[in-house]
Amino acid sequence: MGKAFPDNVLDAGDVLIVGAGLAGLFAALKLAPRNVTVLANQPIGGGASAWAQGGIAAALGHGDTIESHIADTIAAGAGLVDEKIARLIATEASDRILDLVELAVPFDRDLEGKLKLGREGAHSHDRIVRVKGDRAGAAVMAALRDKVRATPSINIIEGVTAHALAIADGRVCGVFAPNWLEADKPPLFIRAGHVVLATGGAGALYAVTTNPPEALGEGVAMAARAGAVIADPEFIQFHPTAIDVGRDPAPLASEALRGEGAFLVNDEGTRFMAAAHPLGDLAPRDIVTREVHRQRALGHKTYLDGRTSPGAAFPNQFPTVFGACEAAGVDPRVDLIPIAPAAHYFMGGIAIDEFGRSSIEGLWACGEVTASGAHGANRLASNSLLESVVFAARVAADINGKGAPRASKLVVPAPRLGHADALINSKIAQRLRWIMATHVGVIRSAGSLLSATRELEALQAEARATPGTASAFANMFTLAQLITAGALAREESRGGHYREDFPEPVEAFRKRTFLKLSDIGDETEMKMPEPVDA
Repeated sequence: MGKAFPDNVLDAGDVLIVGAGLAGLFAALKLAPRNVTVLANQPIGGGASAWAQGGIAAALGHGDTIESHIADTIAAGAGLVDEKIARLIATEASDRILDLVELAVPFDRDLEGKLKLGREGAHSHDRIVRVKGDRAGAAVMAALRDKVRATPSINIIEGVTAHALAIADGRVCGVFAPNWLEADKPPLFIRAGHVVLATGGAGALYAVTTNPPEALGEGVAMAARAGAVIADPEFIQFHPTAIDVGRDPAPLASEALRGEGAFLVNDEGTRFMAAAHPLGDLAPRDIVTREVHRQRALGHKTYLDGRTSPGAAFPNQFPTVFGACEAAGVDPRVDLIPIAPAAHYFMGGIAIDEFGRSSIEGLWACGEVTASGAHGANRLASNSLLESVVFAARVAADINGKGAPRASKLVVPAPRLGHADALINSKIAQRLRWIMATHVGVIRSAGSLLSATRELEALQAEARATPGTASAFANMFTLAQLITAGALAREESRGGHYREDFPEPVEAFRKRTFLKLSDIGDETEMKMPEPVDA
């Protein structure tokens, strides 16, 4: 007979992975046959990982080298890339691609059966491994989902949202999941021997984003509120070519399109990137984004022109982008694609070491929820999926080295708790997203950031005036305040962080940001019970 637990306690066994994107599912497979529970707020196989279009970077082509991949990564990161981490992900890239090939991911191949490689912005060689041009994320996630569901040692709990870490004796011992259906009931305490956060990014904190609604950075905020060190929160990557058709989230026009010859123009037909950077339309993303932003600030409309390349081949080469355009009444074979910058990738996150360990005992992290040092101030295109699989494998190896698994009973289905999807559509969330987009967006200043600070504080006070509301939004407020504080403190422009009052990089700021929530005097609170000693 297994040990009986109170109704609000669930034993997740040896390892609990919070998040079911690429990093979470890859880590679960690498941990097999160790007992693992994957906690997912939605059916596994979706989320931001499945939306990734570009592909995975790896130095596999003729004439390309690991050293060249490292150099490109460091150059794109604007002086803040940790070279040790860049070397680590570039060196292990080929092994992780082979892992995915063994999982039957249908990567594009040439007539000889070799992996077909494309190029994206700021890469010096063709090194992007793709699936049908723009379906890498969806194809990789489909393969991982099928393998995870077929692996007996992996238990899956879907439809449950973690909202806070549980800590006992200074060590993370599980998570709390609120009961959204019955607010007066205690949260579910999900206990585990080891906890891995793989909850993704934070793009949905912004009013215009390419990220799914659940990408609110809650994993980063959970760790911060538990006392973890957070790194580089000011660095948000805004993608220059979100399809501007009034959808939330905005569909993405992959950078791979420009790698194949598409280019940017304004409503006067001017190719404005030619004068902005030697690499033109394939300049680093931060530069392209700011140029698109400037064109729009001058009153121009901005477009991506793919009428010649890929032209008639658009539906076959880039079916995801073509479908999004078609749904909006745009035929990219003959029409310009309207585009605008959108929050896309969070370079900041939980500070981790080379094994994915956070600063709190018992907590590991991998994927976009982390700030490993791989991306610095500006992520190199298609290094995100690469970082996810490299660190997922490293987290698994580190946990596997911790000795025998903890004995545990079989995981049972979680109670029906509902989920917090309605939060993103609430008035408070919409106002918070507007504040971030308006004041902490592509171009910032002391004035805009101080306005954000005041408006966030006022909105938080409003939320606290309504019973239960402040707790529901605690993670959103926490991360918004961390991002704003980091941006206010960095009095320079570097990578994805641009201050119009400090438009140049400053050598004194050529260092990464590391901070704790206590450093900014945040008073965000969400009362949670202590872990049950069952």
